[in-house]
Amino acid sequence: MAIEDEVSANAAKVYRAMRELGYLVEEKMGTAERITQVVKLPKNMVLNALQELQTKGWARRKVREKAAGYFLLR
Repeated sequence: MAIEDEVSANAAKVYRAMRELGYLVEEKMGTAERITQVVKLPKNMVLNALQELQTKGWARRKVREKAAGYFLLR
């Protein structure tokens, strides 16, 4: 099943950007700020899309000292 069928358009756009950036494993996770720069959406929309991806099991958030990191699970 394609991601476009399961999530909103913004979440799919964030997902594609994360794949292009290589945020596929925990060792190579990226921040919401970096994803925002690539996707060119407001940060609040990116954070909502990341939350949606987490809820549906497509991404995971890892808390770090300065900024949380995000990476894809599938």
